Amino acid sequence: MDSKDYGSKTATRGIESTALSPEVSKVLRSTYLLLGATITFSAMMAGLSMAMNAPYFGLWTLLPYVLCLWMTEKNKNNASGLFWVFALTGWLGFTLGPILNMFLATQGSEPIMLALGSTALIFFAASAYVLTTRKNLNFMTGFLMTGMLVAFIAAIANVFLQIPALSLTISAVFALLSSAMIMWQTSAIIHGGERNYISATVTLFVMIYNLFLSLLHIFGIMNDD
Repeated sequence: MDSKDYGSKTATRGIESTALSPEVSKVLRSTYLLLGATITFSAMMAGLSMAMNAPYFGLWTLLPYVLCLWMTEKNKNNASGLFWVFALTGWLGFTLGPILNMFLATQGSEPIMLALGSTALIFFAASAYVLTTRKNLNFMTGFLMTGMLVAFIAAIANVFLQIPALSLTISAVFALLSSAMIMWQTSAIIHGGERNYISATVTLFVMIYNLFLSLLHIFGIMNDD
């Protein structure tokens, strides 16, 4: 075989091996379109909550959240799943309003803008890394799920303990785990572990939400004189 032909075939195989399948491309496209729509809707609900001067919900946030999350998972394979995705993300956006109002009243807009910018940068960087390298991060599943559970329990406990150092540590851990989860979910789509764009959207949205809140808390502490 001519060396030129061999090189051409090798290059072609390399392109094929790194190209995303039509099914993967469809899931990615649907996920990012729905993610963009839910983020926009959530931001609108946050703005409405701020305008209404809604009270801080605290742990009561979890009740509608768990209900909407359960209904979304139950209906992820039918059209009503979209309704529950927007119910879930809209509720999270609405509960964000009082937190933003509190920061605006006490520290101004700087921590919010820093958290927003950092969240967007981390999301795009994490997603781009996985999409470019095509890393299979399935090996991280157990560690990430366990880490999220432990961090969640610690956060609930600290609502009652009110330990500042623990609060900062939890925020840092949540920020790191959320960033890793964004990469993990993107990898799962690419490598066939996730074929439902509704489930993928919910995971990415919740991780972006957690990342933003964690960074907001960290920047708020850094900005606090």
